[in-house]
Amino acid sequence: MRRSATESTQPFNPSISLRLNRFLAAAGLGSRRRCDELIAEGRVTVNGQPCTNFSTQVEHGDHVKVGGKSVRRGETLTIVLHKPAGFVSTRRDPNATDTIYDLLPAKFGRLFNVGRLDTQTEGLLLLTSDGDLAQQLTHPRYKVEKEYEVTLDRRWDPKRGEKLCAGVFLDGKRARLARLQAMGPTRLRVVLQQGLNRQIRRMFYEVGYEVTKLVRTRIGHLRLGDLPRGHWRPLTKSELAQLQPSITLPRAESRAAGPSRPRSS
Repeated sequence: MRRSATESTQPFNPSISLRLNRFLAAAGLGSRRRCDELIAEGRVTVNGQPCTNFSTQVEHGDHVKVGGKSVRRGETLTIVLHKPAGFVSTRRDPNATDTIYDLLPAKFGRLFNVGRLDTQTEGLLLLTSDGDLAQQLTHPRYKVEKEYEVTLDRRWDPKRGEKLCAGVFLDGKRARLARLQAMGPTRLRVVLQQGLNRQIRRMFYEVGYEVTKLVRTRIGHLRLGDLPRGHWRPLTKSELAQLQPSITLPRAESRAAGPSRPRSS
C-alpha cells in the first residue's frame, strides 16, 4: 500500500442537515441514484419510521437505518490513484488476481471508483465516498472531459483523425473524440466527453490501429501530475474546488434538466 507523505480530507460539518439521498450517499452507500432506489424500495427508516419521501431532510441527531442497519454520515474522502497496467477497476474479479483495492489501505474499502479504466490502461483514477460527486463526474449530461495519452502500433495518419472526431459507431452509439493532437509519430493526446466501454481502443481499431499503451492524464481540471504508478493521495481542498467547474451545468441546461428524480438503473 503506497501513498504520498501528505494526507488531507474534505471539510466535514455533521451539524448541517442533508436531503435523505445525499445523506445516504455521504455515508458511502453508493451514488445518489442508488440511494434513491433504496428509498423507493422502502428500505430506509428515519427515527424508526419508514421513509420514502426523497425530500426528507436529515438533521443532526436523527437515526437513519437501511435494511435494519444504522447509517452514520462520516467524513467524505476522495483520493486519486495512479493505476498501473494489470490491475482491474473493481473490488473482486474471479478472473483477476490484482485489483486497484490491493493498492489501497483496507480502511478505504468503502470507497468506490469514479468510472473505470480497463485492465491494461494506466493513469488517473478517482475513488470517493461522495456519491454525488461520483454521479456528477460520470453522468453524460455534464460532459466532463477526460484526457489520455495514446501510443499506437505504427505511424499515425492525420487524415484518420477527421473520422474519429466526426464519430464512429460502437454498439449502435456514435462514439467521437472531442479533440485530438499529435505528440509524435505514434503518440497522440485525445480528449473524451463520453465513457463507452474501451472506447479509445475500439475507435482506433475501427480506423486500422492498435493501441499499445493508454494513460489517462486528466479528469476535468484535475491532472495526474507526477504521482508515481501504484501510489495514491487524497485530493486537496483546492483540487476539489477545481473539480466543481468541471461538473457545473450551463444555466439554461440546468433549468431544462429540472429537479432530480429517481431513475431506473
